[in-house]
Amino acid sequence: MFPSEHIQAQLSTLPDRTGCYLMKNEEGKVIYVGKALSLRSRVRSYFHAGAQHHPRTEHLVQRVRDIEWIVVASELEALILEMTLIKKHKPHYNVRLKDDKRYPYIKVHWADPFPKVTVTRHMDADGSRYFGPYTSVWAVHKTLDVLRKIFPYLTCDREITGQDTRACLYYDIKLCTAPCIGMIDQANYRQMISDLCEFLNGRTEPIVNRLTAEMNLASAKMRYEKAAAVRDQLQAIESIVERQKVISTDYVDSDVIAMARSEREACVQVFFIRGGKLIGREYFMMENTAESPDADVMAEFIKQYYDQAASVPPEVLLPQEVEEAQVIRQWLSKRRGDGGVEIKIPRSGPKHELIQMAAENAAETLAALQTQWQADAHRQTEALTELQDVLGLDRAPERIECYDISNTQGTAAVGSMVVFERGVSSNKLYRRFNIKTVEGPDDFASMQEVLARRFKRWAAAEEPRETPGKKPDAAFAKLPDLLIVDGGRGQLARAVAVLAEFHLTDRVPLISLAKQNEEIFRPGHADSLLLSRNSPALFLLQRIRDEAHRFAITAHRNRRSKTSLVSQLDGIPGVGPNRRRALLKAFGSLDALRAAEIEQITAVKGITPALAASIKGHLG
Repeated sequence: MFPSEHIQAQLSTLPDRTGCYLMKNEEGKVIYVGKALSLRSRVRSYFHAGAQHHPRTEHLVQRVRDIEWIVVASELEALILEMTLIKKHKPHYNVRLKDDKRYPYIKVHWADPFPKVTVTRHMDADGSRYFGPYTSVWAVHKTLDVLRKIFPYLTCDREITGQDTRACLYYDIKLCTAPCIGMIDQANYRQMISDLCEFLNGRTEPIVNRLTAEMNLASAKMRYEKAAAVRDQLQAIESIVERQKVISTDYVDSDVIAMARSEREACVQVFFIRGGKLIGREYFMMENTAESPDADVMAEFIKQYYDQAASVPPEVLLPQEVEEAQVIRQWLSKRRGDGGVEIKIPRSGPKHELIQMAAENAAETLAALQTQWQADAHRQTEALTELQDVLGLDRAPERIECYDISNTQGTAAVGSMVVFERGVSSNKLYRRFNIKTVEGPDDFASMQEVLARRFKRWAAAEEPRETPGKKPDAAFAKLPDLLIVDGGRGQLARAVAVLAEFHLTDRVPLISLAKQNEEIFRPGHADSLLLSRNSPALFLLQRIRDEAHRFAITAHRNRRSKTSLVSQLDGIPGVGPNRRRALLKAFGSLDALRAAEIEQITAVKGITPALAASIKGHLG
């Protein structure tokens, strides 16, 4: 495809400098982020006449309508910026870690006098120690359940003075050392938490040696209860250590990374070798990998994984060379900050066997996941077929839309629209509606407004467009094969009226789902429909309804928070509509603005230090 005049003009002004480039589609959305030693050469190569691209790259080039670039001083800076931009924009055509959610970490609140241990999805520079990321929150909690029996750390919010008269139940069941009543002092409690951290790092031998000495000393002093408690702790540690595979006496800590591929995805397995033992493993899925060479997929995984890893080992073992290995090694060494990092590709020996073992595990994991996905697809097909039968539809509903309303005493009312395609949620098609015409807590009228606005958007998409090339919103361009409203007959009646208004009564099947008895109401039927509690169709309807409810509540809370912020700011001299919008965009909620420092508020455009101090004073 010959580039447009706009693209040609941009190509002619590209600098012969190192940097990152962002390719955008006609909606202005970033669809690809890349980096190059020479922006001019790299970006122009996409548009050379007769250039032979993979189909996916060809597809990308056809959709590029604008190019933006950022010049940096070095290849390392370009790599770091590229990762930041990919994380921010999540471009459709980049190879990237699957799942938008943040992975969980174990957080040890080391800056506190008596550190607690929690699960978090954020790493902050707050003096805490982090371990992870893990792929499963469930697995993290199971790990902590085991750790707490060995290292009984605090979980309550008491202020620890050692002077409390009673400990909580956790002390009685040996899941807390009770510093609140002085059963353990601060130094010994922090030593226990330090042991927990070392245990998570795979450093068990020093802990075992020290605890053995403590046990022997307590026994010699005839403190048999103390000796027995330490003995139990040692046995628990050793029972876990016994299950850890001994790799070698070479005590270089390593991550072993290997991969298995399917047509569209890649499963990457990471083995964690610490102190000569395999202490754990995790797998991660990479998406958008079709047509990308293994080396490119592996390079993208390394960058994205270690960008969010809590620690970097001194050695990373890979099955093959990766592009830009030198700059990746430089970046990893900078992240580690202690002795550097070596990237090695073992060709034989024990380390090569580890690579093979990781690859076999990756292949087995990918096969198991594909089997699970096929089973899930079967269950979804079964549920959709049952829905077709029980509702008397002409065909199984491929696209299902569900609507719900959320408000607090009629204020900040929001309607939600969620879309499921082939039984799977399609988050990109979710939409929310701020209720505009309804006063007070009237869910029936609110539902009618939301549906009317939805189908008005559909009608507009059906008409010839005044602006050529401007596409209608994909969320509204199609009619649903099944429309669900959350509620009973009242909500159903309003939905019937809207469908009649848009002459869609015979084109859009409609039901309402009442939560109390999971009754299904249908237009023209006096009796409700009750499905078996084990019905796949009912399970699917419940999932869709619950998702609409969750999305509505989230949207309502956000709107209520913003409304509260706006009302609080209205009375502050010097804060007009523009500054109010800027503050709203920067902080999002009243609590966030209250917690902000003067310097953070001053960083918002148009806010002077004096005005920032006034805002803090008014908000209290």
